[in-house]
Amino acid sequence: MRSDSRAAQPVRRRVFFVDDHPLVRDWLASLVALESDLEVCGHAEDAPSALIALPKARPDVVVVDLSLPRGSGLELLKELRAQFPALRLLVLSMHDEASIAERAFRAGAHGYAVKNESGPSIVEAIRSVLAGNFYTSPALAAQLTGRLLGGLSRSGGEPEELLSDRELEVFRMRGQGHSAKEIADRMRVSVKTVGSYDERIKSKLGLESTTEVMREAMLWQERQRGL
Repeated sequence: MRSDSRAAQPVRRRVFFVDDHPLVRDWLASLVALESDLEVCGHAEDAPSALIALPKARPDVVVVDLSLPRGSGLELLKELRAQFPALRLLVLSMHDEASIAERAFRAGAHGYAVKNESGPSIVEAIRSVLAGNFYTSPALAAQLTGRLLGGLSRSGGEPEELLSDRELEVFRMRGQGHSAKEIADRMRVSVKTVGSYDERIKSKLGLESTTEVMREAMLWQERQRGL
């Protein structure tokens, strides 16, 4: 009796990427192509395109960047969690702040990896999430543990407790020195909308000017990395 050679082939888990940088997508696809148990089933450059493509692509895991044109990565996570509750979600971001990772997990992510990690570490993150685990990089894990242990002693007045997801995104970029025009271009909103976010941030944090927002944002990011 002839054996069916197809039975010996491993089942490939399907990976879908959401990132607006073609070079990053190509790099991720090249990592996955080296693995016998994984395959790329599609990609999108923004949230609306991802939501259209996903039903046909039928992925097992979606790897999402948080900085997307035409929509927030955090909002996309919430939408994916609502529409596809069985789908595994891994954030792959340039941001290594614990507060951003914490928000991603609250939005529905099962893992959070940083783009400066090695290729094998990112593949490990994909496999870990597919296996039903929660994943975070070792450095971020230490930060998140510190936040958890220090949670009872915090007054609740930190920006991550007071600001919405979009406000925190603007606050973080202000701390990196970006102008309103630069923030508007990155978020795909108007400069007027950024100004509205600035006003809400000032009101919630008790600040008087955009200069104060930038200074406080820089200090906040230093505290985040020092946890």
